[in-house]
Formats: sequence, structure tokens, C-alpha cells
Amino acid sequence: MSDSTYKVPTMQEMSAKGEAPEVLFWVGCAGSFDDRYKAVTIAFTKILNKVGINFAVLGPEESCTGDPARRAGNEFLFQMQAMSNIQVLDGYNIKKIVTACPHCFNTIKNEYPELGGNYDVVHHSQFLQGLINEGKVTLKDGGEFKGRKITFHDSCYLGRANGVYEAPRDVIKALDAELVEMKRCKTKGLCCGAGGAQMFKDAEKGNKEINIERTEEALDTGAEVIAAGCPFCMTMMTDGVKNKEREHNVKVFDLAELIAKNEGL
Repeated sequence: MSDSTYKVPTMQEMSAKGEAPEVLFWVGCAGSFDDRYKAVTIAFTKILNKVGINFAVLGPEESCTGDPARRAGNEFLFQMQAMSNIQVLDGYNIKKIVTACPHCFNTIKNEYPELGGNYDVVHHSQFLQGLINEGKVTLKDGGEFKGRKITFHDSCYLGRANGVYEAPRDVIKALDAELVEMKRCKTKGLCCGAGGAQMFKDAEKGNKEINIERTEEALDTGAEVIAAGCPFCMTMMTDGVKNKEREHNVKVFDLAELIAKNEGL
């Protein structure tokens, strides 16, 4: 595309020029194929381009990390997918990876090393926090979310699995929004209902779907915006808001979308 805010070079293109990116943006399956999460990919790349981050994506060379396969019990498929990705990453001598998906983040960061894939992996909430702290993202006063109530839903793989709690909240606070917490948050956060490959199967019998329970907790805060940092969580919370017929006055946004909207990107 001609618009510089959409510039997304591939590793293959960069390598052909003898160049190397500062960071590889791992898009993930949801960021590539899910219509709703594609908007998050676009928002994040707009931010990266605006602040002048030298980044690249793998494009068609990127494959699923293998997280769903391992969670569903197919260890053989996981190792096949992981080894294939490691081969590609090492072939390009990748050192640093940023991803908007906590599942990709957790898998590449914590599970690829046992197969020989060692990288500096950060979640996009941490990356955005860093850009704000360094003054590279300077949020304009009186933006779209100033003074509005926003609650953050902790993704299991970002929060309890990796201890990342403050980065996403710092991003929300930087918007000059009012951060309101759910009763179960941070180390006591409740799963959206999609983790552990539950996203891809029917729920077991019970009194209530987990995403409905979690959405009720979010709505109880009085928040106008439910912020998420995970494609699975975004789907489950969006479905929960629709179930409660509140989509007209409660929106679900990713952290990157909040920043991009505030900056008019």
C-alpha cells in the first residue's frame, strides 16, 4: 500500500536487501485470519510505523506456533510445527520477537527453548508500555478515552502464566482513562473460557458458560470499554457482551486499538 502507516515488510524482502529488522512482529493465526483480530494487527503496525520501529513479519513463512496442538494433547504435531518455525527464525537469525497473542508469546518464550529456539520474546502490551515510557508514543491530551471507565481482562497466558500484569494497565492509564478492576483480576483473574484449546471444542455441561460469568464481572464495574490483550479473550468477551445485549454501549478493544484510536491512526 502507498500509505506509509501500512508499510509491512517481510523478512524475505529485508533479507534480500541485506537488512535486518530491530524486531520481528509475530502476527499469529488470529492476527492473520480472524476478521476481528486483523484490525488489531493493522492498529499495531500503524503504531510501529508512526514511531519509526524497524520491523518485519514472516508473512507466508509464518506457521502456527503449535500451541493449540499441544494444549489439545497432540505433542507430535506441536513439535513438528515448532521445529519448522525455529528453522525459519534461526535461518533469518531472529533475536527479538513481539506478538499480540499471549498464546504465541508463551509458547515461543517458554516452550521453544527446549527445542533449541531461544529468542527475546515480548508481548505487545510490554512493547507499547516501553514506547510510552521512552516517549516514542506521546498520547495527545483529551483523547477519545480520557476519563472513560476501562476495565482490563487478564489473559491467563499473559497474567498467571507469565506474570505480566502492570504493562497493559500502564498503557490504559497513559490514555488518561479511569482503570476500574474486576473483583477477580491479576493473580486471581478468571479465564475467559477459551484457554487450553477450549476455544475449539464444545463446552462441558454446567450452569453457565465461563465467558458469560466473566462478562458479567466486567459489566459490574460500570466500564464502557473492556480492554483485552489476547485474540481468544477478545472473541469470548465480545460474545459475552452480545449475549447480554450490551454491544451498543460497551465495546471490547485490544490495547493496540486503544492507542491507535487515541492517536487518530
